[in-house]
Amino acid sequence: TGVVPFVALLLLQRRPVAGRALLVTGSGCPGHGLCRSNVLEQTRRQVAVLNATAQELFSLYLKCQGEPFSSESDKLCNPAGIFFPAFRVNRTSERKEVMVAMYKLFAFLNTSLGNITRDQEELNPMAKELLERLHNTTKTTRGLISNLTCLLCKNYNIFQVDVRYGDSSKGKSAFKKKQQGCQVLRKYVQVIGQAARVLLPHLSPS
Repeated sequence: TGVVPFVALLLLQRRPVAGRALLVTGSGCPGHGLCRSNVLEQTRRQVAVLNATAQELFSLYLKCQGEPFSSESDKLCNPAGIFFPAFRVNRTSERKEVMVAMYKLFAFLNTSLGNITRDQEELNPMAKELLERLHNTTKTTRGLISNLTCLLCKNYNIFQVDVRYGDSSKGKSAFKKKQQGCQVLRKYVQVIGQAARVLLPHLSPS
């Protein structure tokens, strides 16, 4: 696929799109008006919240899916077979590289959360606590994407990124929808801790 402007990405996050990782720099950033004065502190807080709540979200998701997911989660939720953005940065990586990797990760996660929430509203409409947690996680993720967008534009004049998203669960069986959700959330639990350890040192004021 082609390069999609950040603003368009924020509007179209639920579309499953495949593409290459691609950066574009130039004069297209919409200015520093996107940034709030406390953007670094807010971003740190959002990453910390996601990291602190990921395991609880996954555990609640499993509980609400019932058997065999509750007793065979290691087998059924193994994320080896699904696409998830590669996360190869570490604390010694350049700050710009870390920010771009984070943007790709959380843009993917936001779309996946949209798929999972839609499926759970259909399959488990009475699971109010789970649906509330999914909505809250999505809200935090969208805020984080907005802040990463601002930081990439303001600090590096990067305003377009080609993001690859996972497969949509539309048209799949109820079992496959539940399985895809638990695979994505299991991988999310594994990655968010690493992401927090890598990103937080880069969010200290310069």
